[in-house]
Amino acid sequence: MNKTHILLLLLIGMTVSSFAQQKKITVEEIYKGAFRTSGLDILRSLKNGQQYTVLNTNRSDRSTSIDSYDYKTLKKAGTLVTSSGNPSIPNFTSYTFSMDESKVLLATEIEPVFRRSTLGIFYVYDMESKEIVKISPNKIQEPMLSPDAKKVAYVFENNLYLFDIATKTANQITTDGVRNSVINGVTDWVYEEEFAFVRAFEWNSNGSKLAYLRFDESNVPEFSMDVYGTALYQTQHVFKYPKAGENNAKVSLHLYDLGTETSSKIQFKEDPYYIPRLKWMHNADRLSVHVLNRHQDHLTLYAINAKDNSTSILLEEKDDAYVDITDDLTFLADDSFIWTSEKDGNNHLYLFGTDGTLKNQVTSGMWEVTDYYGYDQRKDRIYYQSTENGSINRGVYSISSKGTKKKDLAVETGTNAADFSSDFSYFINTYSSAATPYKFSLHNAYSGKKIRDIKNNASLLDKLKAYEIAPREFSTIAINGNELNMYMLKPLDFDVSKAYPMLMFQYSGPGSQNVANRWVGANDYWHQMLVADGYIVVCIDGRGTGYKGRDFKKITQKELGKYEVEDQISAAKKLSELPYIDENRTGIWGWSYGGFMSTNCLLKGNDVFEMAIAVAPVTSWRFYDTIYTERYMQTPQENPSGYDENSPLNYPELLKGEYLIIHGSGDDNVHVQNSMRMIEALIQANKQFEWAIYPDRNHGIYGGNTRIQLFNKMTHFIKENL
Repeated sequence: MNKTHILLLLLIGMTVSSFAQQKKITVEEIYKGAFRTSGLDILRSLKNGQQYTVLNTNRSDRSTSIDSYDYKTLKKAGTLVTSSGNPSIPNFTSYTFSMDESKVLLATEIEPVFRRSTLGIFYVYDMESKEIVKISPNKIQEPMLSPDAKKVAYVFENNLYLFDIATKTANQITTDGVRNSVINGVTDWVYEEEFAFVRAFEWNSNGSKLAYLRFDESNVPEFSMDVYGTALYQTQHVFKYPKAGENNAKVSLHLYDLGTETSSKIQFKEDPYYIPRLKWMHNADRLSVHVLNRHQDHLTLYAINAKDNSTSILLEEKDDAYVDITDDLTFLADDSFIWTSEKDGNNHLYLFGTDGTLKNQVTSGMWEVTDYYGYDQRKDRIYYQSTENGSINRGVYSISSKGTKKKDLAVETGTNAADFSSDFSYFINTYSSAATPYKFSLHNAYSGKKIRDIKNNASLLDKLKAYEIAPREFSTIAINGNELNMYMLKPLDFDVSKAYPMLMFQYSGPGSQNVANRWVGANDYWHQMLVADGYIVVCIDGRGTGYKGRDFKKITQKELGKYEVEDQISAAKKLSELPYIDENRTGIWGWSYGGFMSTNCLLKGNDVFEMAIAVAPVTSWRFYDTIYTERYMQTPQENPSGYDENSPLNYPELLKGEYLIIHGSGDDNVHVQNSMRMIEALIQANKQFEWAIYPDRNHGIYGGNTRIQLFNKMTHFIKENL
């Protein structure tokens, strides 16, 4: 035996020994938080632009405080509020400053309602006098300080109230709010879920008026869920949920005048179908309102004159598919405004005059603006995030309002996200990649130059060295005429001469992205656990996903579950041709939309996939809500074939492989009805499968040991069947 062969054997032995010494991740570690990252909790920039605040928790006495730090030095400047040693200030979990920073709103005893909505007990703390005032003895929703910091508007039991801080008295603005009938000032379930906001009222710039939405839900069908709890009898949770094609709440816009203490309804030429956004301009008498039709393919931006309640159109957006709703609208000092649009084929920034006249397109190119951070009027700089450095990456940039003098501010390969100081002197950059957990650094906003590092998660990286962690390999794969983004995880002792079972993971919903160069989440650690046990894990973003242009994203219009499924099946076939993939051991799994996809792939691709897991799946878009479903599908009455031809309920007889379907019985989003109907369809088709229902768990299926039990179940199913 020559020296080369001896050296090779030694290297192989050392490698195998190294793997043997590394630990395998366990489900218990993942879902008990062993690999959590640390960050900056509730960071807010102060008005002076030179300091920022964060919420800190003292672990020894569980007290909380708002501490300020200097941007320039990163040193602690002081403690603004603390519950430590002060019995009058309870421990708080969130905070919001008034516009002038003279007062701060403290949130306590928070309890969730739905995905974004909460109830809580709130206090106003006076920064100068140190006095603290409880707003209400009741749990309220969405309190908001007035611009002059003298009042707080909030919602209690579907009615809007005004609380006077000096007199400690509340004035009820609306009186017709009734559960499951009329809502004032906060959104209904479907607006909250699909338009992503809860507070449906806004102060004007001088605090003289409140604009608010009223939802009449009286004709919206009710959905009920049994809540099993621990009592002798279960109870029922009943709420308004408009399924595709059914009645939505009737929405109306109202203005409340604090001087006259009267409300008035804004009259449009036609009653708005959806009002997904309200935003006051700098002019205290000018309100902007987004109005959207039912198909969501025609958006009108209205200007409301609060002096006479007259309306005028600032701009209109139309699209053959749908128009996305964003928070990117920003009014400049003269109430000209910045807006984002996909009208040139990619999402870009545009500048409009005060009357809605287009001044110029600010950004352009075969890439997408993914976040808008703000505008520095003094230096004429617009700050934004985009995919200019690749669709799986994010960079931070600035540009003038004329679309010139663009600057790269934070563009290291991976994902960069910025939080700017109020005067745009600095920004804190959050960076991560598939190999680097979150790092926080301070930068000069104008030049992008890094001033200093703030915080990182190096300790987590050190901890992970003891575990078997496979690198995420990014690439593209040519499928159905498109280059699709893909990543693959291979065992550390990968041997090209072996054939490995392959598990595909995807979500695939419109505009989504799973293949991204950013730090991992809990489910990614679970994938690492499977890879350490000899599986190859693959994720592919097919047609319909986001950040590759309007046409790529919107090709699935009226056909949810057609092109996305075709791409996953085709990709599985192509990957199975690789010598190291066992074509007879191919599985797929997903959650929510991903569960819809994995179910369809197992049925329509029954010659490709041997196994699928579907968690909380949609099984018919007829069961899902109006706003999301009709945005992509129109109504079932208009598009019955689009709904039915891609619903797995209609072809259960195609099942050949092993199938596990999982749902929470308390899922207010994708109702357990979806799984129950799928289960019944499979039973009547005389098909064998596995299923699990988690009592009273919502769409996230968590709480206590739930996630641990769930992922152990899924792990066992994969090992038994793949």
